[in-house]
Amino acid sequence: MSKQPYKYRFVLICVFLIAAIVAVYWRVYSYDFVRYDDGKYVTANTNIQSGLNGKSFSWAFTTGYFGNWNPLTWLSYMLDWQLFGSNPGGFHLTNLIFHIINTLLLFLVLKRMTGVLWQSAFVAALFALHPLHVEAVAWVSGRKDVLSTFFWLLTMAVYMWYVKQPRVYRYLLVLLFFMMGIMAKPMLVTLPFVFLLLDYWPFDRIKRVDWKTISQLILEKIPFIILAVVFSVIAFFTQRNAGAITEFNDFGLRFRLYNALISYVKYMEKMFWPSRLSVYYPHPGENVSILYALISAVLLLAITIFVLRLAKNHRYLFTGWFWYLGTLLPVIGLVQVGPHAMADRYSYITLTGLFIIIAWGLPELLGKWVSASPQRKIVLWEFSLIVIFALTVCAYIQTQYWKNSMSLFEHSLRVTENNYLMIDNYASILVEQGRLDEAIGWCKESLRINPDSAVGHNNLGGALLQAGRVRQAIDCFRSAIKCNPDFLQANLNLADSLEKQGNFEEAVSYYKQAIRIAPDNAQAFLGLAITLTKLQKFDQAIEPFDKAIKLEPANISARGYRGMALAAIGKIDEAIEDIRFVLNARPDDVQMHRNLGIFLERKGDIAGAIESYRAALRIDPDNENLRQLLEDDLKKQESTAGK
Repeated sequence: MSKQPYKYRFVLICVFLIAAIVAVYWRVYSYDFVRYDDGKYVTANTNIQSGLNGKSFSWAFTTGYFGNWNPLTWLSYMLDWQLFGSNPGGFHLTNLIFHIINTLLLFLVLKRMTGVLWQSAFVAALFALHPLHVEAVAWVSGRKDVLSTFFWLLTMAVYMWYVKQPRVYRYLLVLLFFMMGIMAKPMLVTLPFVFLLLDYWPFDRIKRVDWKTISQLILEKIPFIILAVVFSVIAFFTQRNAGAITEFNDFGLRFRLYNALISYVKYMEKMFWPSRLSVYYPHPGENVSILYALISAVLLLAITIFVLRLAKNHRYLFTGWFWYLGTLLPVIGLVQVGPHAMADRYSYITLTGLFIIIAWGLPELLGKWVSASPQRKIVLWEFSLIVIFALTVCAYIQTQYWKNSMSLFEHSLRVTENNYLMIDNYASILVEQGRLDEAIGWCKESLRINPDSAVGHNNLGGALLQAGRVRQAIDCFRSAIKCNPDFLQANLNLADSLEKQGNFEEAVSYYKQAIRIAPDNAQAFLGLAITLTKLQKFDQAIEPFDKAIKLEPANISARGYRGMALAAIGKIDEAIEDIRFVLNARPDDVQMHRNLGIFLERKGDIAGAIESYRAALRIDPDNENLRQLLEDDLKKQESTAGK
């Protein structure tokens, strides 16, 4: 076969892959951010919204925010914000572009490593169109998965280049891309292990079980292993310090092991039958099925023994199976990060090992049967196309659930049971929509499932507060704090509710507790300062006002409240400065014009006070109080002029 038709086939396959991906995901450009992690990553993250600059760049490399150290992911979000602002379509488009590039890279790398076109194309098609991968692509917070996989595949490509002709600069380039991948997501710590698998197949650097050769290849990977260990330690402590790693007494080692065994099998089950996919799968904890775990362990062991027995003559089985087992290990739940049992996004790169087994195994398994008749070869092609078409349809359907938060949470509740986390998120949207009775009902259902949930008690309190049931709301906030004394939002909600009830002294204590929990929380400082002014402790209120404004310099309300407090302790000039700041931002604020008039009058600036009252009356001409103040000052002005 000439190279030209072969080249055309390669290009046509690439075009097909791109077209299929676009057909599945084109709608994501019109999708919203969702209220599940997107706030932490983008919509409520002021560091991201500052765009790319020296300060934000430094933050990306030094922060452990949200339990992650993934500076390149943060930088990618900053660049998106700089390019697209708050438009979610731009963020979705970036994810989609990375998914397309990843698919093409996987196809290219596999084809170059194995020299086999169609099996490589089939693996790439499965990767591109499998419904389990929708989460990583259609979710803005899935950026770290698509970005880290980009560097994963790029590192594999350069490693292949190095293996073909070892050179120091090529080795260093592999090391560089490996580090960059880890800085997108620490999951790449398993890549040195994958290199060893690739050395076995398809590179055939390990001809037989020769420990001298194997030890040399392991020695070659030592710098990668050292980096993997260092970055794993960084990731562990970052997540633990952020509270993302569940304590051992929450999910004991035995139960985490049971869930890990079950999850290995469930990922395979969902690979073959991708139904009832959810953005969140609740962890069963102590309710995990021991029988299911035992069956899973037996099945995994049986497959492993089968692979080892056939590995000598079918090397792709060894590489594919241990690729799956090894790359999933960091996220299988032995070290429990978060309360979930498993996550679709974790399959984004891990299923590639199983895809390789399917793509190379089926033709080999059916080789004699297919070669007996040309028609049977057509049947195999037709079967492959049917599989790809079915996955495309399923992925297209799955993508639609990511349109917005409501559709995502409703779908998750339909396909999972006892999913209190999704219930909490769903109820918060119902509160915003004013569907308070429904929200209260869902919050109670969440607490039935997980009665010790601080978030659940806090959410119920928020819904009750919106419904005007303040005393019941306060009881809920107290329950939330009892479950988790360091729960910031519950402390703030309780303080706000007590303040509204007039219980100022107790409100002050909870605002101070909130400040202890989050010393950089402007809302806590502002709430404390306002409450102190209501206790007429104006001198004590100035410091928290100053801190609130330092944290949020553009907070107009804080400047207005501080101006009133400054006036109360006789600092009229500073008070006037704050009031003018407010009016510069809100020129139609009648109350601030009135306050400015009063303060100017105290300084003896009657003409200035008259102008302020007139400005207020132009906005609110029927305000009798303002009219009276204006008339009084006009009389004072006339009296002064007469003298």
